[in-house]
Amino acid sequence: MTGRGRFVSFEGIDGSGKSTQARLLAERLQAQGRDVVLTREPGGSPGAEEIRALLLTGAPDRWSAETEILLFTAARRDHLERRIDPALAKGQVVICDRFADSTRVYQGATRGDLRGLVDELHALMIGREPDLTILIDIDPETGWRRATARPGGEARFEEFGAGMQARLRAGFLALAEEAPERFRVIDGRGSEAEVAEAVARAAAEALA
Repeated sequence: MTGRGRFVSFEGIDGSGKSTQARLLAERLQAQGRDVVLTREPGGSPGAEEIRALLLTGAPDRWSAETEILLFTAARRDHLERRIDPALAKGQVVICDRFADSTRVYQGATRGDLRGLVDELHALMIGREPDLTILIDIDPETGWRRATARPGGEARFEEFGAGMQARLRAGFLALAEEAPERFRVIDGRGSEAEVAEAVARAAAEALA
């Protein structure tokens, strides 16, 4: 396990409900008396939030895939140094809405064959995987409709279209097959409460 704390990441395509489920799990664990830090990527620290604004706004072709990988890695490194590692050292449970698996899929598998570059940078600059990754799996069309209906300006990746969402889903499921000891795949088609119960069962097993 990671340090003295526990590190849980949530992954899934846009509109899967993973952000909601990350929050609900944090609230559940806090109610049980666990010391929880809820954070997100890109972002989670002041410097990383500044990079987030660069990454998630503007035209879909604003950055090349290679530039995105460097920006995401820079944001992740700052997040790790300033928030994740200190929390784990204190014995806290860190719940993160997206982590390195999103970069592996979004930049490494869907915008060119760059997975090797993503993994090399991760090994060099990050060197940490979550103890548990919860993948909320949902139909790509449903996820895309939800994502494009959301208010706000952070829509750059949603603008790549529904076809990309299908490729993203395939990429995440492939990662889950690569690392079954770390991943738990949760069917996201149920109600919010039903999905939350499935997430809670998976987390209880891993965090026991």
